[in-house]
Amino acid sequence: MIIRQATYADLAEIMNIYAEARQYMKESGNPTQWGEAYPPTGVVEEDISMGRCYLCMDDREIAGVFCFFKGTDPTYARIYEGEWLSDIPYGVMHRVAVAKRGRGVASFCFDYALGKCGNLRIDTHRDNKPMQAALERNGFAYCGIIYLANGSERLAYQKITDIEGK
Repeated sequence: MIIRQATYADLAEIMNIYAEARQYMKESGNPTQWGEAYPPTGVVEEDISMGRCYLCMDDREIAGVFCFFKGTDPTYARIYEGEWLSDIPYGVMHRVAVAKRGRGVASFCFDYALGKCGNLRIDTHRDNKPMQAALERNGFAYCGIIYLANGSERLAYQKITDIEGK
């Protein structure tokens, strides 16, 4: 597998993967995290234009998609019922969706992002048990609760592999 930045030519396939992920979430007991239309096309287009939409490729097929960037995320400014492992500079992953389940795709994506920043924060919905299990399997520590701009609660995780935060 390899990771590459997404392009606008990938948009239709990315949106199909997100649609499949929403269906999988519903079937897994998590119908509300992404609802019927998250992420909207405009958000994905913005991720692509800003160079923060990445694809995990397996034999020329998209196996996964995610948003990754280095820098602060305003939704992570306050954490409740816990604390971050560290406040050193960090990277952020959002909108992780796997097209081919059970093949280590999520782990590969996490490893890629950690290799770029050494300190990674990510959040997920309380009902997203598959993502929580993937994060815990990959050594992420549960840190507490954050709230999105719309007030929705999310469980916050962090993993640090480089204490310097480079």
